[in-house]
Parts: sequence; structure tokens; C-alpha cells
Amino acid sequence: MTTRRAQIAYQGEPGAYSEAAALRFEPEAETRPLRSFEEVFAAVSDGHATHGILPMENSIGGSIHRNYDLLLEHDLPIVGEVELRVEHCLLAHPGSTLADLRTIHSHPQALAQCERFLRGLDGVEIVAIYDTAGGARLIREQALRDVGAIASRRAAEVFGLEVLLENLEDPGLNITRFFVIGRAPAPPGEADKTTVVFALPSVPGALFKALSVFALRDINLTKLESRPVRGRPWEYLFYADLAVARQDLTCAQALVHLAEFARWTKTLGTYRAWREPASEVSAPTAPVPVEEANG
Repeated sequence: MTTRRAQIAYQGEPGAYSEAAALRFEPEAETRPLRSFEEVFAAVSDGHATHGILPMENSIGGSIHRNYDLLLEHDLPIVGEVELRVEHCLLAHPGSTLADLRTIHSHPQALAQCERFLRGLDGVEIVAIYDTAGGARLIREQALRDVGAIASRRAAEVFGLEVLLENLEDPGLNITRFFVIGRAPAPPGEADKTTVVFALPSVPGALFKALSVFALRDINLTKLESRPVRGRPWEYLFYADLAVARQDLTCAQALVHLAEFARWTKTLGTYRAWREPASEVSAPTAPVPVEEANG
């Protein structure tokens, strides 16, 4: 009996950071680029992909709120997470220089992560588009010699562009965290992290009580994200990442306790937390021309 090769759907073009994260999760996977996050969920639901990968938050730019909403709208469990060091490059048509550029485009998150660099440019229009690698593809297909794209070095290789500058991201480690979704839960023996979402009544002390069910059992919350409840202005849902498996007795007790006063609760997935190899964490450097960086 042969095992089906993993097929991971992601939003973006080949060379997108989501593609790199997918291959970090499963190096032998077949990757499937799609136009939108909604299409990623649909591909997994319909069986056209075994998994989907979704950027959830960036250490500089913050959370990708749409994907939190989509996790609640679909019954596809989180089965893993990936952290990816993001290193932004300025790409251009072969032969173009920085002085030739009149427009630079990229995904809004990438632009936010390179704010310091972009503020230093004069006479250059900054344009937000749907995907980092998509900007690189546009330059190549339309032979745009006065347009640059902020994207990955791999995007430059895929679309035959030149890297004018690298390390454009703002100071500090620029890391994006991704969730991997599937149709079936992750094997319970591997899990040591759980993501839940819950809604609370709008009464004094509701959030304090909710968080206390975890604090009383020494369960660490590694992430807490609020999102508005649609149709109920100024009421909120709360997404929480717990550093414990759902099957752990303390986690089960905490969620039962939470359900006593929450409007509702839902477990979005229990999975193995990402382990970052120590050798891959290094301090970022300032933006430099590629020729200088290569010596």
C-alpha cells in the first residue's frame, strides 16, 4: 500500500513565503498555489489538497485577521504550525537599477515589515497588491522596468528578476508563524499545543474569569487574539493558543470550567508546537546592495 504524497495548498504564486513554509513543514510535499485564502480552505475541504498552510501572524506586522475568521468558518482542524524567518529583497527587471524605480509593490504585510526602508525612498509610489511573488510575476510578464517588488530571493529565481537589495525588513527578527490545516486531526501522541476560540458574555470580569481557568492550572497562554462578533457590535471572540495538548487532563478540566460561563467554546486543533533549530536564529543585517553583500 502506497502513502499519498502530501499536497499543500497555499495562497500566492510560486516563490511566495507560504510556499517556503509549506516545504519546511513537509519537504517532499507537492505545493499548490491559489489566489485566495478562501480557496485554500476549499481545496482541503474538497480533497484537492491534503493540507493547507495559512500565515497567522508576523513578529513585526502583527496578525492576519482574515485567517482567524476563516478558521472559525470552516471545520478543518489545525494539525501543525511552522515558523519561517522572512528576509525581504527588492526585485526588479534585469538591467533596472534602484534609481530607475518609480513604483514598488508587495503584499500589505510585507510593506508594513519594510516600513523603515520605504520611508527613506523619495519619489517612489508604494502600492499594495495581493501577493509578494505575484508582484514579481507582474514585473516579468509586463516587462516593467520602472517597477520593483518586495519579495523573496526564490521569487527572483522563479521569475528571472534581479535582486537589487536584500534584508529590507525593519530591525528585529522578522518571523511569520503559519498554521497547517487538514481534514483529520493530528495524531494525539504528537500534540503539545492547542488552539481554542470562545465567546464571552458582556459582563464585568468575564475575560478575567476566562483566563483564570488556565492560570489556576498553570497552563501557559502563548497567544490571545480578539475578533469582533459579526452582528453584535462591541462584542468579541477570543482565540487562545495553549501550551498543552487537548488530551491533557488539565486542559480538559480548564475547557470544561470555561464552558460553565462562556457563551460557547470550540477547539480549533491540537498539534505539535514548532521547534526552531537554534542554528537558524541569527541577527538580521541592514539593507545592502547585493554586490556588496556578495563581496
